[in-house]
Amino acid sequence: QVQLVESGGGLVQAGGSLRLSCAAAGFTFNSVSMSWVRQAPGKGLELVASIDSTGTKMQYTDSVKGRFTISRDNDKNIVNLQMTSLEPEDTAVYYCALGWGKQGSRGQGTQVTVSA
Repeated sequence: QVQLVESGGGLVQAGGSLRLSCAAAGFTFNSVSMSWVRQAPGKGLELVASIDSTGTKMQYTDSVKGRFTISRDNDKNIVNLQMTSLEPEDTAVYYCALGWGKQGSRGQGTQVTVSA
């Protein structure tokens, strides 16, 4: 079955950086798009970024453009999210998701907390 395991979250000051990773198993990783989504306290699920199966097409939500970078390693079945210039508004549980968008299977998530 689909297994997605996120890591790399933590507590960081505003302006800092974090790199999230998601290890994938149970499906043909190099044939599917992948996404990162997040859920802030009291809010709904938000799509952060998506990447196509080859890693050549990426899309970002407006609030993270220029600050976050999604990438993937199809040899290692890993998708990453490099986050820079973090803001308190980025505080959320971050999930990697199967497919392009926020509707696919997700992992257990990793908490990102940005202090002011």
